[in-house]
Amino acid sequence: MSSDEKTRAKGEQAKGKAKEAAGRLVGNERLTAEGRAEQAKGDARQAKEKVKDVLKD
Repeated sequence: MSSDEKTRAKGEQAKGKAKEAAGRLVGNERLTAEGRAEQAKGDARQAKEKVKDVLKD
């Protein structure tokens, strides 16, 4: 996994968790949903890079 993409995926996951927590704290469903979506985007990016690494070997 390239370090840039790995960092980007982890950043998206962390940002998503923070958004989700903030949304739950203030009772904002939209913010909570955005956080979950951002986490999913980070998870997908990470999975894509892992597949690329497996196929590269």
